[in-house]
Amino acid sequence: MLTEERHGMIIQRLQEKGVVKMQELAEMLGASESTVRRDLIDLESRNLLKRVHGGASLLPHKSQELGMEEKTSKNIQQKNSIASLAASQLLDGECIYLDAGTTTLAMISLIDAKGVTVVTNGLSHIEELVRKQIPSYLLGGMMKSHTKAVVGSIALQNLENFRFDKCFLGTNGVDAKMGYTTPDPEEALIKRRAHQLSGKTYVLADSSKFGEVAFAKLFDLQEAVVITDTVPERLRQSIASKTKIIEG
Repeated sequence: MLTEERHGMIIQRLQEKGVVKMQELAEMLGASESTVRRDLIDLESRNLLKRVHGGASLLPHKSQELGMEEKTSKNIQQKNSIASLAASQLLDGECIYLDAGTTTLAMISLIDAKGVTVVTNGLSHIEELVRKQIPSYLLGGMMKSHTKAVVGSIALQNLENFRFDKCFLGTNGVDAKMGYTTPDPEEALIKRRAHQLSGKTYVLADSSKFGEVAFAKLFDLQEAVVITDTVPERLRQSIASKTKIIEG
């Protein structure tokens, strides 16, 4: 098993339990306790967990994520501004991918381009797309009840049936060195593949996401255009040197 696979499984188990024992991790991974200990030291050095006597506990800020209901009530004005800017990038007849998330959800009511076709992994998005009578496809796969996002290998396979003019993705972190990141490796896989299948990628991020780093990397900053309400001045130069910024 590759090191990164072990790391992902360790974080996933911590997300489920909060605290996990060394022996349990060794049995789960089929690895020696010395290997698990090195993994925990590595993950702790990256501020992804905290080692405790006989095991490890989770640091919530990098690998836990707010649910849709909690996200909906945060930074509403900024999200609406970003959603408007994102919707204005659409041209008539384009085929696009809309990532699950509250900011991409806010885009839908603002789409004025004609003949747009949408693929999404967001359950809430499909309801809004149907209401607006926009031709849409929902990926099949495992539904995350917390974020109402479809993830997993089946969703990844479904994605291979499509090619996009543009995709619009959410993120939990925008960092000049670490790129775009999100807490869940499963969602990261879907976002990354949608990006690879798109002619152009836009990442939607309000100002609170800049300088933050979550567990799973999507891709580097220069691979997408970032749409935001504003970039914090202390980070503007480092971000602008890596990617195009659309802000308003």
